Amino acid sequence: MRLKDQVAIVTGGGQGIGRAYALRFAREGAAVVVADINLENAQAVAAEAGALGARATAVRVDVSDEASCAALAAATVDHFGRIDVLLNNAAIFHGLDRSDQSLAYFNKILSVNLTGVWLMTRAVERTMKHQRRGKIINQSSTAAYMSNVGFVDTSNPDLPSPPFHYGLAKLGVSGLTKFFAGSLGAFGINVNAICPGVTLTEATKSVVPEQIMQAIVSNTALKRALQPDDLTGTAVFLASADSDLMTGQVLVVDGGMIMLG
Repeated sequence: MRLKDQVAIVTGGGQGIGRAYALRFAREGAAVVVADINLENAQAVAAEAGALGARATAVRVDVSDEASCAALAAATVDHFGRIDVLLNNAAIFHGLDRSDQSLAYFNKILSVNLTGVWLMTRAVERTMKHQRRGKIINQSSTAAYMSNVGFVDTSNPDLPSPPFHYGLAKLGVSGLTKFFAGSLGAFGINVNAICPGVTLTEATKSVVPEQIMQAIVSNTALKRALQPDDLTGTAVFLASADSDLMTGQVLVVDGGMIMLG
C-alpha cells in the first residue's frame, strides 16, 4: 500500500474520474475524504471506499465558494487530524453547454474549473505548511493544448468566436500548478498536474460527439481511449513519496497525442 496512513481529499469524487481516484487511493491505504457538490453521490463513493477497508467520509463542497472550501479543509482536519493529499478534480464538464456564448456562463465555468483549484489550494495550504509536507494534484486536460483548427464554422462571419471556457480554464490550471509549486515548495509541498486525454466517462459522452471522439483517439499513438482507472496510477505516483523531488510538472496521460516536453 503506497499511501498507507495518508489523508487525501478528492474533490468531484462522487462520480467519473474522481470516483476512480478516490477508490484507488482507498485501495492504496489512504483515508479518503470524498468531496462533491452532490452529497448523495459522495456518500455512495465513501461507502464503496469503506467496503474496501479504508477510512472514508463524504463532505459536500462547492469549490467556487471560498467558505465552502475552507469548511471542507476544516472538516478533514477535524475528522482525520491532517491533510496529506489534495486532488483538485472537481469541474463542470458533464452537460457542458458549448452553445451558451454568454459572459455569465463563461464566468461560471471558470469559477469552478479554475478559481475552484485556487480556492481549494488556499484552503489546505495552511495545514500543509504547518506539517511541512503535502501533495497537491491538479486535474488539467489536453483540451488546454488543442486549438480549433479544422472545427471552425465559416458559414456566418457574424457569429462570435467560441467561448473557449473549458480549455482556457484547464490551461489556467496547468499554469496555476507552476505558480503554486514555486510558492509552496519551500514548505515541502509538491504541486503537480495530471492532463488526461479523452476519457470514457458519462461526462465525456454527454459533451463529445462520438465521431469527434473516434477522430481524437485515432490520432493518438496507442489508438485507444482512456478509462478512468487508467489515470489512477499517475495520481498514486504523484501522491506518494516516489514523486518527492517532482513539482510544477504537468503529466499528460492521453495515449500519446499531446506530447509536451
